[in-house]
Amino acid sequence: MTLEEKVAQLVGIWVGADASGGGVAPHQADLTHEIDWPSAIQHGLGQLTRPYGSAPVYPEAGARSLARAQEQITEASRFGIAAQVHEECLTGFAAWGATVHPAPLCWGAAFDPGLVEEMAALIGASMRAAGVHQGLAPVLDVTRDYRWGRTEETIGEDPYLVGTIGTAYVRGLEGAGVVATLKHFAGYSASRGGRNLAPVSIGPRELADVLLPPFEMALRLGGARSVMHSYTELDGMPVAADEALLTGLLRDEWGFEGTVVADYFAVRFLEKLHGVAGDGAEAAALALRAGIDVELPTVDCYGSPLIDAVKAGLVDESLVDRALRRVLRQKDQLGLLDPVGQALTKPEELSFDDDASRDVALRLARQSIVVAANDGVLPLAGTRVALVGPVSDDHLALMGCYSFPVHVGEHRGRRELGLGLEIPTLRDLLPHAAHVRGCEVTGDDTSGFAEAVAAAAEADVCVLAVGDRSGLFGRGTSGEGCDAADLNLPGVQAELVRAVLATGTPVVLVVIAGRPYAVPSGAAAVVYAFLPGQLGARALAEVLTGAAEPSGRLPVSVPRDSGALPSTYLSPQLGLASAVSSVDPTPAYPFGHGLSYTAFEWSDAQAPAEWDSGGEANVGVTIRNTGERPGTEVVQLYLHDPVAQVTRPVSRLIGYQRVTLEPGRAARVSFTLHADLTSFTGRDGRRIVEPGELELRLARSSSDVAHAVRLSLTGPEREVGHHRRLVPQIDLVPLEA
Repeated sequence: MTLEEKVAQLVGIWVGADASGGGVAPHQADLTHEIDWPSAIQHGLGQLTRPYGSAPVYPEAGARSLARAQEQITEASRFGIAAQVHEECLTGFAAWGATVHPAPLCWGAAFDPGLVEEMAALIGASMRAAGVHQGLAPVLDVTRDYRWGRTEETIGEDPYLVGTIGTAYVRGLEGAGVVATLKHFAGYSASRGGRNLAPVSIGPRELADVLLPPFEMALRLGGARSVMHSYTELDGMPVAADEALLTGLLRDEWGFEGTVVADYFAVRFLEKLHGVAGDGAEAAALALRAGIDVELPTVDCYGSPLIDAVKAGLVDESLVDRALRRVLRQKDQLGLLDPVGQALTKPEELSFDDDASRDVALRLARQSIVVAANDGVLPLAGTRVALVGPVSDDHLALMGCYSFPVHVGEHRGRRELGLGLEIPTLRDLLPHAAHVRGCEVTGDDTSGFAEAVAAAAEADVCVLAVGDRSGLFGRGTSGEGCDAADLNLPGVQAELVRAVLATGTPVVLVVIAGRPYAVPSGAAAVVYAFLPGQLGARALAEVLTGAAEPSGRLPVSVPRDSGALPSTYLSPQLGLASAVSSVDPTPAYPFGHGLSYTAFEWSDAQAPAEWDSGGEANVGVTIRNTGERPGTEVVQLYLHDPVAQVTRPVSRLIGYQRVTLEPGRAARVSFTLHADLTSFTGRDGRRIVEPGELELRLARSSSDVAHAVRLSLTGPEREVGHHRRLVPQIDLVPLEA
């Protein structure tokens, strides 16, 4: 292959990109330029960027257009290699008319990897049928600061939860034949002040023990074939130029053989935002040497700047060859080196919103609803209900920023097509309730308060729905580029809550949001729904009325004070409430918390007295439903290490299991744990298993421990690496009544 033919395989083209404003990527308007299609594909093409996800298009029309584009690409160059097509798929296939699934915080709240895998398999099947080969998901960033707008895209604040749920998503997508792309490697979520793309100042221990494990799980246990690097810089080193991370760790140490793709425009950002390159050629050289194989979303630095640099001897052509081999190997896996028969044969049969997808979306939404507080007002009985709040009748408030209706549909001038979906709201599903908005999500207009207060005062119960309107780059209150200065509800919503609470009517406060806001106290019940998707309102209505049992658990802690420094539960002793600080970071509701409409008894907790540092131990507990309704308990297993050579989180999750039981029924949950699960980064930077006294906590949440069992980890200190055991074996055995 000529140099031009090689480099052509290392770039994407974004034909549908919009440079007129309302972009879906940082600096899109600055860096998007017109594409001369014949010239762009004359030597071949690596990727096609978002042919379905850039503007509303009917599935059949989109499929036929894509087939024509692929035909032109294969005919234009000597080798007839088709382009690899990628799309966003974080909350479903990001295409017009495709099912909008719950946002990732909902996946975490469900604590159900199997259901997430089922969802991802359906997403992958619809993408593959449409001619898409690669999905830019899942997001494996562990939430560190809830003010970060992309918190809604994360699975939660615990690396084990993020890793296991994210791995399940990868299995589903990859099992459908679609390349899963892990985002964003690594450190993105730890930005200063929770600001998007802000620098990250963390130590190597936090990186190794908190932020990297989900990526290890998804690569080793999920089989992900692609990684997207992070926009951020770690201790002054932009990740896009970090050879130690993208090659030394990811490939040399972890053995990754897939492709590393650039986050959109990130190669050029080495010049424009980071200031470590003087021009596009230098940026391309830095990124290629670091290990970025494909420049996305469209040809720029890896185009003529890279070609000229190689010809001038400034970049070794062997680096181009290295990236090319990875790209062609993946294309070979996908059948794109011999694209005969790759064209879609029946585009008229494509459907992106089928019964199976809607069923999974509803089940996942149900399982993700978290009842955080309830004085008995839920489930709602035959009472007069007032429905109040700005998100009570807003279908877009149910969806995350990477859903097509939010990400693209509202900003591309095709409103005549509509959303292509039926998205009911709480008002639709609670039709007998008196409805008043009260205020908008944003702004300072309180003129609707009086009507809202009057409606609440006349009701037996008021359902008050507050929260977010997701968006992009300042167009929403949550989402990419929509960071928050504090954790107050946006606009005047907190004032509306206080005004309604003052009526004395019992209030069911429903928070539909992309982050855990601190809310005024005094509600009879508090329910959290983390952007639950197109059928999220139905799931909420079912839980509120008792047609469905609540089983969600918080994937993030809910702060007590909106101005307190955001703090996740993964904290050493001095990060908790103490006598040496006047600020109490204790959350209103802790990670893992969630209530049911029934009651459970935990008994017969057992674990061995000793545990060999190279072996396994078994810990188990019996769960019985002692209430009068069916229900689901989520058994959570935490590790507490009282004395270690470096400070450790007071507790951290190492296992969990959903247990669904009919009244009076019981089951035994057993965790078989390898000692590798106790490992951490020690004093000298090595990951070790350290002998000593440990405590295993069988718990309802990170702060509600049902049983704590002490045991001694005996034997020598062991160094462990990437091939350590990452998850326990979990057995769930029903018991005789």
